[in-house]
Amino acid sequence: MPAPVVADLVIRARRVVTLDPAMDRRARPPEALAVKAGRIVWIGERVGVEDFVGPSTQRLDLPGATVVPGLVDSHAHLLSLGRALSEPDLAGATSEAEAIARVVAAAGNGSTWVEGRGWDQNDWPAQVFPTHHALSAAFPDRPVALRRVDGHALWANAAALSAAGITAATPAPPGGEIVRDAQGAPTGVLLDAAMGLVTRVIPPAPDVQVRRWVEAAIAACHRVGLTGVHDAGASDASVRAFEALAAEGALTLRTYMLLDADDPTNAKRLEAGPQRGDWLTVGGVKLFADGALGSRGAWLSAPYSDAPQTSGIPIVHGAALAERVRTYAARGFQLGVHAIGDAAATDVLNAYAQVLTPDNDRRFRLEHAQIVRPEDMRRMATLRVLALVQPTHATSDMPWAEKRLGPERIRWAYAWRSLKDAGARLVLGSDFPVEKPDAMDGLYAAVTRQDAAGQPEGGWYASEALTAYEALWGFTAEPAFAAFEEARRGRIAVGMDADLTVLGGDPLATPKSALRGLRVVHTIVGGRVVYSAPQ
Repeated sequence: MPAPVVADLVIRARRVVTLDPAMDRRARPPEALAVKAGRIVWIGERVGVEDFVGPSTQRLDLPGATVVPGLVDSHAHLLSLGRALSEPDLAGATSEAEAIARVVAAAGNGSTWVEGRGWDQNDWPAQVFPTHHALSAAFPDRPVALRRVDGHALWANAAALSAAGITAATPAPPGGEIVRDAQGAPTGVLLDAAMGLVTRVIPPAPDVQVRRWVEAAIAACHRVGLTGVHDAGASDASVRAFEALAAEGALTLRTYMLLDADDPTNAKRLEAGPQRGDWLTVGGVKLFADGALGSRGAWLSAPYSDAPQTSGIPIVHGAALAERVRTYAARGFQLGVHAIGDAAATDVLNAYAQVLTPDNDRRFRLEHAQIVRPEDMRRMATLRVLALVQPTHATSDMPWAEKRLGPERIRWAYAWRSLKDAGARLVLGSDFPVEKPDAMDGLYAAVTRQDAAGQPEGGWYASEALTAYEALWGFTAEPAFAAFEEARRGRIAVGMDADLTVLGGDPLATPKSALRGLRVVHTIVGGRVVYSAPQ
């Protein structure tokens, strides 16, 4: 019998969760594993791994830790996260005045544009959109553009409106809205497609800055245990930064990209079709069918319960959406369409149905799948459309979501158990930087449907919660499937890539209320330790 190989890395832990049911349900589950050349070569009991240790083997002896398959965020925005880490952070500001004060404190002196992100009028006393007036008083000459927490509304000052040429006479573009006062003058808030009126005149960041943002985002992902991310709506500049890192052998995050189909810089990439690689894959195309619920841009089939004058903002829809789906599908792309409202979900499924046969393996995605009618849940299963959901959206939105939707429609919203029972596959993520990138927050929200304070008691519409095993599967095996990588990633098995997250406790045995407190001890990608928690 040949001698075992000498491993590059061996790990001895309290438990290894493989996501192989037969192995995980053993009376004594695996406790150790060995890695060679970036792949797992052995799994078993702690004593057995010693056969793979040589003089050059790196050892991680972690008697209290649990190893799980590498956590993957299936819907996120890497470049936006990197930018957000360097910009004024408005998340949690409790008033318009506090948000402006944060921008003033962070902006410093200069004449260039000031950008920031994270404000949410639902956290303010009046729960109404801000206007440009106080922001213009704080910045009378310097243009300011502040994105709402969900990225679907922009708050601009007078200098930014002027730079964009926006006046009372400016028409709103299709799929967008210029919020106006009683006299018809722009208030400073732009919704969805109208945001482009301002963002297109902001000077693009140089490549060196884009790379810094990307590197900062990758480091932030590793700190919270992420070994991979699906980047939902990448620009050409972002792809180029990742390509450069990959070419240098410096990319340490498995990155699956969906190109932003509305970004003109992506024209050549959209013509070229998918490009697959070991570390970077450009495999999909991202489209927008509507906006967000918090800014009342989500496209509903009936008016908002708290704003009966609107049903939201359809962006790309009907025949135009169907044509774009056909075009990109013919080029071999996976389609991922943002759809938060129920009317948007129906429209996307109508477009998908023109391309997908019942036995298809295209793995098209409904990004967010936030408000889906029961009959459309069943249709998703029939068409094999993946439900890309973000558990922390439910716990962030629950203070006001029912006001938007009313008591009947809220039962179709954030309905993970109903989607799963209908036969849809749930692929989990965070939508960072809309939410924090910490997958432990996502696991906690998925199984408790409670906020960080444990409210509401028993969980918000708790019948829609997932089990801990289902939630872990949704952050590991399902993202691998969604990226066509299930043969190499998403589970722990001999021959699979050694993409691993090491946690301070067992997420399948930890009390639900304590899941948020699980510490990431190590993040390992391709057998390389890319993050270790401070001792």
